[in-house]
Amino acid sequence: MKIVILDGFTLNPGDLDDRALQSLGEVISHDRTRVESIPARARGAQILLTNKTPLGRETLARLPELSYIGVLATGTNVVDMAAASEQGICVTNVPGYGPDAVAQMVFAHILHHSQSLALHDSAVKAGAWSRSADFCFTLAPLQSLKGKTLGLIGYGAIGQRVASIALAFGMRVLVHSRSLGGEPSGKRQALPEGIAWAPFESLLAQADILSLHCPLTRETDKLINAGTLALMKPGALLINTARGGLIDEAALAAALNAGRLRAGVDVLSTEPPAADNPLLSAANISISPHIAWATREARQNLLDIAVANIQAFLAGKGINRVN
Repeated sequence: MKIVILDGFTLNPGDLDDRALQSLGEVISHDRTRVESIPARARGAQILLTNKTPLGRETLARLPELSYIGVLATGTNVVDMAAASEQGICVTNVPGYGPDAVAQMVFAHILHHSQSLALHDSAVKAGAWSRSADFCFTLAPLQSLKGKTLGLIGYGAIGQRVASIALAFGMRVLVHSRSLGGEPSGKRQALPEGIAWAPFESLLAQADILSLHCPLTRETDKLINAGTLALMKPGALLINTARGGLIDEAALAAALNAGRLRAGVDVLSTEPPAADNPLLSAANISISPHIAWATREARQNLLDIAVANIQAFLAGKGINRVN
């Protein structure tokens, strides 16, 4: 069994236990692969693993021995599903491998803005505390999370984990889901005490902090735009650890630069971003480079699920199949 990993560096730069994968056959791992190099590198492989390297129809047509594609992520838009199905290729993904890790990053951004820790750390190291006339000083208002309203767009595994952490901080949580929020109340998912469903526009108007946890679809593309941003409270904080395309970045940059809102994002519409992406130079924003998923524990869990997917396929039991 020949197994080729097209872009393994972000998942496993060398710190994960991959013995279970290695036991399945001959494993050839490439840190990164250009599209034009895929046919040569994947020649003769029965199993192909990819994270962000695209596998289009023309590429798949040149890989007649391929029977399995494992996407090392939850999103599967990198694979031409129709072409894979036509060739009889099984495609799997890895859902739910790191909700705790992503929720942790949500609150890293929230706490960055509520505590201004980086700002004060830099000032202390530059000598400001040593020169202070008082035992402490503040360079920006500090905010308690207790009593604040957190609005969640989407309520899957990550949204639910974020909600539970928010409750521990004493926050009020409002949830809107396009798939469930419009249902009659009797059909809605029961929610823990302290969490309530809310219509979309009402949630935007009430949220002190808005966190996005919905998939990127035709309906949610640029869900957060000039119109919806205008509905948010002045000074509200927008968090996005889901997909960059959920936000109209030019509209958000304008709101940030006008001092109307603050933001913390882990994802952008194009990654790596173009140098002229308006959010890179915007005010009042913290940006992390799509690393919410990347704790060692979450990456090991992702790898373990990916291996279990392959083992199930080889045993004739498809799990996490998406085509």
